[in-house]
Amino acid sequence: MNRKAVLSSAIIVYFIIGFEILIMISPFAGLFYSVFTPFLLELVKYPATRWLCAFYLPHMAVPPDDFLKIIRVIGSVLFVSGLSVFIICAFQVYANKFLKRGTALKGLYSIIRHPQYIGLICAGIGLSILWPRLLTVALWIVMIALYYFLSKDEERRMLKSYPETYKEYMEKTGMFLPIEIERLVTPSSVIGKILMFILIASFTMGSVFFLRDYTIKRLPLWSSPNIAAFALIVDDKQKMNNRMNDILQMPEIKTRLKYNEKYLVYFIPVDYIMQGLIADTGDEWRLYHRHLTLVRFFDWVIHPFSHLSGTHYACQMDMNDNSSMNNGVVRRLIFIEISGIPINTPYDLFSVNALRTPQFMADVDVHNLKLVDLQDLPHQDTGWGKLPTPTF
Repeated sequence: MNRKAVLSSAIIVYFIIGFEILIMISPFAGLFYSVFTPFLLELVKYPATRWLCAFYLPHMAVPPDDFLKIIRVIGSVLFVSGLSVFIICAFQVYANKFLKRGTALKGLYSIIRHPQYIGLICAGIGLSILWPRLLTVALWIVMIALYYFLSKDEERRMLKSYPETYKEYMEKTGMFLPIEIERLVTPSSVIGKILMFILIASFTMGSVFFLRDYTIKRLPLWSSPNIAAFALIVDDKQKMNNRMNDILQMPEIKTRLKYNEKYLVYFIPVDYIMQGLIADTGDEWRLYHRHLTLVRFFDWVIHPFSHLSGTHYACQMDMNDNSSMNNGVVRRLIFIEISGIPINTPYDLFSVNALRTPQFMADVDVHNLKLVDLQDLPHQDTGWGKLPTPTF
């Protein structure tokens, strides 16, 4: 297998992993995860690699502030625009081949030599924001290095095929940036280029860990000495703050809580669409069994918060219901036991190294403080089996 095939295969693997969110709602989810899950579970075994399976931006929760919402929108913009640039450039290249016009030197190719790779790099950044698993970011860093070597290989072949015209073209255009900018920022020596790659990789990983810490510190939390509750909808924070003490004193719930154990409680609507990522709360929340459509995927890209806020509505009790819970608002509380790490602040409950064990869920009319339903949960798995899932 030649170098180009190896590099191309590596790039394809990146996008397969990056497109986990698309594959997981397709009929191929079972096949994909039968291969992918063992890989993630192997990473989770070791502290040195466990962080790769974690998420660094809100995925289940509505972003808690405008900065994180802007980041999410930027992800969609970069993903769509990057793929658009790649498709346009690919069309130009293959049109030139079909019409026998030679090398593509016009359009974006008149500015830089590899606009299709810049398009894919931008799409990769967007994809890493849309599906913010740290593994996707780490593989993006590998991908940009592979693009560099793939570009150099292509240029060697072009110089061999078109020695005069392509050499002149290279002198007028930059590799990945306009030539005036590239000459200012790109080192010429091999050591300088290696150091530049290290700088890019360090800045990228530092940024995503900053974003993870920033996100966790701004999640809408309520806390007591051994319990923290997390409202997945920012608008639910007031309900949660007003009622959590009383809910925890309800006899059916209080008797299930172990003394001195730490719990993270998810405060969510009963019909929250992604609750299967938290715990196995029933077949209807195992979304990979439901084979959602591509329309849902594109809606998730173009309308970044609709899949979060659109299905988060209060479960209004039937006015004709004769129970004492009339006109109440029901919220589902999913209790997750957190262990395996020292916990000094509520934010520690979201640690990458924490062991998360689902315990039970309670549907509570938070206005009237009535228990609607109470169920034990499978301790070992979420609705996605053993697959590592986001915590926020």
